[in-house]
Amino acid sequence: MAQRIQNSLLPSLSSSTSTTSSLSRFSNTCTSSSLLPLPQPASRSFSTSGCRQTRLRRTMFNWLEGKGAELKHHVPGELNYLTHTNKPFPLNEQYRSEPILSEALRNEIYDRVIRKKQSVRGVSVEFGVDMRRVGAVVRLVELENRMRDQGKSLALPYARAVHEMVPTTPYVEGDRIRHESINDLPVHRLTDPQIFYPVSESREFNRFDAGRAFSAAPALPHKITSEMKEQPDETIRKITQGLSPIETVGKREDEQQVLLPADARIPHPHMIVNDRNRLTIGKTEPKEVRQRYRERLAQESERDQYRKDRIQQHLERTTQKVEPENSRFEFRFRDVVVSRETTGPTGRGHLAPGRRYGIPSYDRKKGEVKIPTRVDV
Repeated sequence: MAQRIQNSLLPSLSSSTSTTSSLSRFSNTCTSSSLLPLPQPASRSFSTSGCRQTRLRRTMFNWLEGKGAELKHHVPGELNYLTHTNKPFPLNEQYRSEPILSEALRNEIYDRVIRKKQSVRGVSVEFGVDMRRVGAVVRLVELENRMRDQGKSLALPYARAVHEMVPTTPYVEGDRIRHESINDLPVHRLTDPQIFYPVSESREFNRFDAGRAFSAAPALPHKITSEMKEQPDETIRKITQGLSPIETVGKREDEQQVLLPADARIPHPHMIVNDRNRLTIGKTEPKEVRQRYRERLAQESERDQYRKDRIQQHLERTTQKVEPENSRFEFRFRDVVVSRETTGPTGRGHLAPGRRYGIPSYDRKKGEVKIPTRVDV
């Protein structure tokens, strides 16, 4: 006996007639529906909710298609900032984009120092560029010249694009150039705490006394302070040129130098002397002011060069050089002096490596800073 098959999706398949008619209707329906475009899903296949376009998102795309499209390709010679000024962030009006050295100014600095043999200090004052930046420019140009001699390519298109999009300091012959502040006072660690130092009303408290108070050093006698007050320029000159030794306080690992006044710790102390002379005799004898300035600048440069020559001579005297035959290498040996001054209070001083086993050098340790952190000029 034939069984009757029930299905909720298809009609009854009990007879051949009903089955044939049902299949024909189903095929016609599929054929007609296949000609119509299928509806697209309103959401992504992995999402159960539709993509909502927020107001901020619409505003962002409108800005990118409108005003933001102008910044996609910069105009040569103009700043590629939102405000087209030195303020790249409109909501932070206190921020200023610092300019960089132009190609002409950089080459002129290199020409003054290397070819014309001018001092780094004098070039720094003339162009308003920090002495550390002057030394970095000289080293960078030397490296570029060496790469050109070796036939290596330079990223000149990238450099031109950067110079066109950021502010630069141009070089105009005869004009006064001020690229950055060159006489900033570095913050010393001894000046971090706040000190209440009682002083009598009859006593004059100057910068020398403030440095000694921060260093916990005793006050100077009245006779010495009066001489320093009468000749402040000569006092600063002796300190900066190394003619007067710097006093130290403390014992052993707590020993430290007495904090010098601000006039002696700035990079260009001769500029303070020049301003003082300009205010006193500048109106009556301007030539004398310029002559004193040139003499003081020459003295500072000569003293710096003398100090560097002494360090180089000491290094050559204490270094033994050995060059084997038919070799392109030169071996240099130096005697290691193991003392408390070289090892330091912790015994890990870099001036006396190998003092004891278990304190190796950290040159190859991961996470250590191995690149130069400053430029000595």
